[in-house]
Amino acid sequence: MTSHPSIRSFGMHLFAATAIVTGAVFAAPAMAQEAKPVAKVGEVTITEADLDQAMIDMAQQFAQVPEAERKARALDSLLDFHVLAAAAQNAGIDQDPEVKRRVELLRVRALHNGYFEKKVQGTVTEAGIKARFDKEMASVTPEKEVKARHILVKTEDEAKAIIKELEGGADFVELAKKKSTGPSGPNGGDLGFFGAGRMVPAFEEAAFKLEKGGYTKEPVRTQFGFHVIKVDDSRDKPLPTYEATKQQLRQVMLTEAYTKAIKEQREKVGTEILDESLKLKKEK
Repeated sequence: MTSHPSIRSFGMHLFAATAIVTGAVFAAPAMAQEAKPVAKVGEVTITEADLDQAMIDMAQQFAQVPEAERKARALDSLLDFHVLAAAAQNAGIDQDPEVKRRVELLRVRALHNGYFEKKVQGTVTEAGIKARFDKEMASVTPEKEVKARHILVKTEDEAKAIIKELEGGADFVELAKKKSTGPSGPNGGDLGFFGAGRMVPAFEEAAFKLEKGGYTKEPVRTQFGFHVIKVDDSRDKPLPTYEATKQQLRQVMLTEAYTKAIKEQREKVGTEILDESLKLKKEK
């Protein structure tokens, strides 16, 4: 929702934070929690729920695999994981300091994602999104737009001659097709609807002063040449609809909820960066 001030104001680091959690949790399909056994590795039973989780974690890996084969492929990979994990444990690799660090990081990330899913994601509801949309839209002032045409020529004398033809009853569209040097000439000079800031200042100022159906009585000079401008219509720019923007607004609200949760938990638990060189600029 580009005209939405609140959406524009969120920093990119917040959207990055949302991507971290939504990639693993929000975008995932619902897991079947039933304990139906689907395979065994030695004495270890792999359940339907285990397989569902593996499919979520390996979704990108199997994105190009035909859908009918994905579950079987995921189970095959899960069996590979289990047999090599068992071999690693038998070889004492699970006690390797580097492996322990990696296992701990995976545990922490899983808990992080689980907290987002259980405690954060549910706070953003359809009703809440709609209420936020209505509140934001109520504070938006519609932008004025005009629908204009122009005839662009190289010299002021050419532009003045065109204005005389218009005063004599000539058709603006036909004159634009015959005489305009601009790219819109073949289309009768049609520029469509535009709002403030879309055109060069001199052109925009002249266009917004015109009444519907009026044209400039003096040539308008810009860096492109001399223009004769006609306004066909004016309107308030249509505001975005709820359906068109609710997913973007949902992401914004998830980001806000995630950021709030992070802030609250950092204050509760306490964090301290001991290496000064690793502090972000905002923390120094």
